[in-house]
Amino acid sequence: MAKVLDNLRARTIDAPWFLIYRRRTENLFFQVLMYLILFNIAFTFLYPVLYMVSTAFMTIEDFVDPAVYWIPRTLNWDNFHLAFLGMNYKIALKNSLIIALVAAVGQLVSCAMAGYGFGRIRFPGREFLFLLVIFTFIVPPQTIIVPLFILYRKLGWIDTYYPFTVPTFFAHGLRGPLFVIIFRQFFRRQPWELEDAARVDGCGALRTFFRIMLPLSKPALVVTFLFSLVWHWNDFYEPMMYLMKPQNFTVPLRLSILQSSLNEVTGGQAGEFFNEPLIMAACQLVVVPPLILYLFFQRHFVESIERTGLVD
Repeated sequence: MAKVLDNLRARTIDAPWFLIYRRRTENLFFQVLMYLILFNIAFTFLYPVLYMVSTAFMTIEDFVDPAVYWIPRTLNWDNFHLAFLGMNYKIALKNSLIIALVAAVGQLVSCAMAGYGFGRIRFPGREFLFLLVIFTFIVPPQTIIVPLFILYRKLGWIDTYYPFTVPTFFAHGLRGPLFVIIFRQFFRRQPWELEDAARVDGCGALRTFFRIMLPLSKPALVVTFLFSLVWHWNDFYEPMMYLMKPQNFTVPLRLSILQSSLNEVTGGQAGEFFNEPLIMAACQLVVVPPLILYLFFQRHFVESIERTGLVD
């Protein structure tokens, strides 16, 4: 082995200078190409955000002026004030937080138990039932919205938060089957000796789940909670179908009626024209809470993604 290494070192030392230069040139070329590709990808994703932030601080005069493109002449904070009033942001924020937090907690508990059952407990028809879970995941909610609306109307749930929260406690709701799959894949990767030792100590299935397996599933819990919270926060379609009264609207729904709400607040002074800087300021109010959440939990979120097996 030592002779082989000595021969390789000798070949490297005795290599012509142009071969060494070519290798370095090729490495530099591939590095530059990689950075160019990454820069283009980053710019593609960041351009809408930069445009939103830049436009939100513009006045109408700056926005229609072709000489002003990115940097406004003056920072116009009135757009945020008007957007805050027009969206009735305090009430809309409370409504969105109630739906998102309750739904996230419901899916956290129910999907963890369902995933544990599919991943660790052998029972007749397990694979067939899991196939039905996957089927519910691939079926778009728009295809079943009519029977769901009829069902919720008979239950008296229209214009309430029950359609968004109650199904989550039964391992369903928005993206619920995906979370069941995440927990199933996580629990299947755990060693079976843990449950064998728990059975020797006299633990049943539920006690084993709550005392041993659930504490180990912190990565899956973090991923499920953050995904569920953000997806329920950003959801527009289902609240649009089930919520009728403006005082029950979520933040995305309030954004859709911003102009009419602002005319009510200002007595019709907002006008009927499309005020894009005002719309961009309102969009920032929608984006800021999930962004703050991600900034605080970024490290835990990335680590949890890696440990749950989603990147395998």
